[in-house]
Amino acid sequence: MKKGMRNPNLPAAILVFALLMVWQGAAMGIDAAYILPSPVQVLVRLWELREPLFKAHLPATMSVVAVGLLISVVLGLGLAVLMDVSETAEKALYPLIIASQTIPTTALAPLFVLWFGYTIWSKVLVTVLITFFPITITVFDGFKSVKKEMEELLFTFGADKRQIFFKLKVPAVLPCFFSAIKMAVPLSIIGAAIGEWLGAQSGLGYFSRRMMTQLDGAGVFAPILLLSVAAMVFVAFVSALEKRLIHWRSDL
Repeated sequence: MKKGMRNPNLPAAILVFALLMVWQGAAMGIDAAYILPSPVQVLVRLWELREPLFKAHLPATMSVVAVGLLISVVLGLGLAVLMDVSETAEKALYPLIIASQTIPTTALAPLFVLWFGYTIWSKVLVTVLITFFPITITVFDGFKSVKKEMEELLFTFGADKRQIFFKLKVPAVLPCFFSAIKMAVPLSIIGAAIGEWLGAQSGLGYFSRRMMTQLDGAGVFAPILLLSVAAMVFVAFVSALEKRLIHWRSDL
């Protein structure tokens, strides 16, 4: 077996290291930390700001992500199932779901702050608006990918619609569901950060904006680094859960 097969993360690690070296070189060349801090400066600043970031702002952002993602999963699955069981619902809802993604989120976020103030719900709405779409569309496409012949075969064997849904469609759509979640997790973190950036009193997005007003380049990048790490940890957890639950897939 080739070494690359034994360590599939090696190419990504090499690429990340190369990008960090380019970043470090560019930062040293510009020599203006308030414009482009180096990776070393960002890590040092992250350590200096560890108490407010980890004790106050990271929990605030993760609470928004958790609530927003939960609502998006429930809403997305509900819409996908409804459109699958009803052609009328599909014709009525599908265009509206597509249209919801044409509205700039940055234009709505200030309105949400106006309606709900600096509470968690203004950020949660931004997160839901961004994340429910990939869940709905991906899961719905998964339902549509189930072959009609398989449904008809189970029907001839005496299965009713409920049995066909749970025995055939749900297992078939599980890979699509996990793919949707892996797309939605980073988007939920982006949505929470956008909401906090445009109107909040806590959170990593708020903290990054505050550091920008102080021309603290490393302070701006430190919470962004935390957001990236949080997204990677969440996606890794979802991938591990996927492998555990969909063990019958030969390609996992």
